[in-house]
Amino acid sequence: MACNRSRITHFVAHRKDTKQNKNGWRKLCLAEVIKLILSLGMLTKESGSINRLKNTIMENIIFSPKELLKLSVPSIVYAIQNNMAFVALSNLDAAVYQVTYQLKIPCTALCTVFMLNRSLGRLQWFSVFMLCSGVILVQWKPAEATKVQVEQNPIVGFVAVSVAVLCSGFAGVYFEKVLKSSDTSLWVRNIQMYLSGILITLAGVYMNDGEKILEKGFFFGYTPWVCFVVFLASVGGLYTSVVVKYTDNIMKGFSAALAIVISTIASVVLFGLQITITFATGALLVCISIYLYGLPKLDTSKLQDKNANTESKQKLITV
Repeated sequence: MACNRSRITHFVAHRKDTKQNKNGWRKLCLAEVIKLILSLGMLTKESGSINRLKNTIMENIIFSPKELLKLSVPSIVYAIQNNMAFVALSNLDAAVYQVTYQLKIPCTALCTVFMLNRSLGRLQWFSVFMLCSGVILVQWKPAEATKVQVEQNPIVGFVAVSVAVLCSGFAGVYFEKVLKSSDTSLWVRNIQMYLSGILITLAGVYMNDGEKILEKGFFFGYTPWVCFVVFLASVGGLYTSVVVKYTDNIMKGFSAALAIVISTIASVVLFGLQITITFATGALLVCISIYLYGLPKLDTSKLQDKNANTESKQKLITV
């Protein structure tokens, strides 16, 4: 998910403060726990009874270590992505980071083609790159406004952002493939992934902030507003899995871009933020790209047959 301006400014202002990275692990861990609880609640509602819920958990989680291992892959990759994004932002100017990180959009499209045996038409590819350009313009901020006098290593930054982009595309499409390769409940898959995510983030919390947590508790330094923001992020994570299940990762990128535009418009109404020509142009590109991508009607709720797509993929590669 693309970082908005306030998040970028927050990270840039604290590039040399390692405490931010430690707190990040705690927030990630807390978000995974909240998503696990919410998914359990949805699975309970879906099951209809405690006995069915118990049987589902026993069958798909307790007695299915292979499935847990399968869903640990995106958890690990997402953890790598989050840390690489932090490293990249610590070593690149915020404006450069905004531009390069948007490469995750076409990267996700490529992963969709090669991992899900799905083809995209020329109009869809055009709309994907238009979306990428629109997101860059919407989030664009002059470099001089975000400069901070700290030591940076651009090479490390570009390597880190490249890894983050690849991780973003691969993890999202991998999770989509797992969701659509079987009839297993979305909430069961979420629980399997969040269990792995909790273990991974707990390891990060222990390595980075273990002593302070033992001394002051897990929630030291937290305020009710911080907890509320983490809760909203968790709900957003569940929403993302629903979008991936019933549409695809590319559409998730479009919805995230539209969310950026809407949140900025809300900032204009609530906080008097001034709209620039750059933002208006980017918002227009985002809206047009969403319309163009939606023109070809393609059912992406299920994986398509590999043999049926071989010929169309060959055409795509030759484009």
